[in-house]
Amino acid sequence: MLRGAFNRFCSLNKGLLIPGRGLTQGSQNPEKQRVIHMHEACSPIHVNHVRDKLREIVGASTNWRDHVKAMEERKLLQSFLAESQKGLPPRRMRDSYSEVLLPLGSQPELREKYLTVQNTIRFGRILEDLDSLGVLICYMHTRIHEAKMSPLSIVTALVDKIDMQKMSLSPEQDIKFSGHVSWVGKTSMEVKMQMFQLHGNEFCPVLDATFVMVARDSENKGPAFVNPLIPESPEEEELFRQGELNKGRRVSFSAKSLLKMAPSAEERNTIHEMFLHTLDPKTVSFQSRVLPPNAVWMEDSKLKSLEVCHPQERNIFNRIFGGFLMRKAYELGWATACNFGGSRPFVVAVDDIMFQKPVDVGSLLFLSSQVCFTQDNYIQVRVHSEVASLESKEHMTTNVFHFTFMSEKEVPLVFPRTYGESMLYLDGKRHFSSMSVPVNLRKD
Repeated sequence: MLRGAFNRFCSLNKGLLIPGRGLTQGSQNPEKQRVIHMHEACSPIHVNHVRDKLREIVGASTNWRDHVKAMEERKLLQSFLAESQKGLPPRRMRDSYSEVLLPLGSQPELREKYLTVQNTIRFGRILEDLDSLGVLICYMHTRIHEAKMSPLSIVTALVDKIDMQKMSLSPEQDIKFSGHVSWVGKTSMEVKMQMFQLHGNEFCPVLDATFVMVARDSENKGPAFVNPLIPESPEEEELFRQGELNKGRRVSFSAKSLLKMAPSAEERNTIHEMFLHTLDPKTVSFQSRVLPPNAVWMEDSKLKSLEVCHPQERNIFNRIFGGFLMRKAYELGWATACNFGGSRPFVVAVDDIMFQKPVDVGSLLFLSSQVCFTQDNYIQVRVHSEVASLESKEHMTTNVFHFTFMSEKEVPLVFPRTYGESMLYLDGKRHFSSMSVPVNLRKD
């Protein structure tokens, strides 16, 4: 049954094989969308049991007072770690294939947690579920049958991309997540996931996601090797090849970062033209700046928030859960887009979320969001996350989040004042331009 379900999943994933970043999936005819039938797939895990299963895999306690003892016990698992990748048995993509059910329709008591005031689904909660599923999938790929607990500490390193295919999701229909490991390095794994929502008697695709996870040792202090991956079909070979291309694209994008290299000639011209458009024609002075019609200074688009990181939001390794960080960043980003555009925004894509530093329980989490690029009715929002301990006032960057929203109406242009804001504008434009537009998200 698992092989059959997996083969169907691979056929569903053909839309993920196109190189580049896509916002075009949603523009397809919904009647031609690939679907899976309820009775065809294997029994999925209930969404409420994913975190329980992860705690069982690593031996984590549900009681915060026991976390020190639990981490001490994990030190004993060091002997199960491989000294090289060659010492680990290869795995297939179907070995890690997993399904998770979010039964919003059949178990309405779950809806409250996921419900928005507009009677849609909170996308921040979906980000939490995707993060947990991605970690579980990697543990399925790396499991050691003779060990009661996994010696690996698997954490989210990067959200490469999440592309939406539907404008909003119904809180009254069941949702299913599925995914598997699609590419493996020595200590890292790429995970492809899809989300489906029940429409009639079929689960129709509404979201595609690509995460990158890394494996660390039992104490989460250093890298650890993971099982190699063997593709079994031309479709799987293409998925693996795309994983290699994704890695190369990320390296190239990082190398060209505006924090490392000067803008291109075309980008410099863009910034200079924007500067000229803000000169006051009455004074013709470098110091006198005025906004063009239907425009907003970038500095006026900011929103900020502060979170105290309580034990309730910890992950299985007693750091703050990455899904929680994504949810808080998304909700601030959504509020920023809503405040800027003057209407309800819809998320189109989540892009290039790098987890640079873990967040400790008890930390103060500072989130700063601002609009960094706009075009027509699209709003590119950047959320910067910093952390500080209660004892120290030193702030350290933990994450940078990139969200693309689509407003119900055309939005103002955003103009930078300073050189630093100009770099943020160009960075936002790069992220936006890396995807295909326009997008026509399904409303049904």
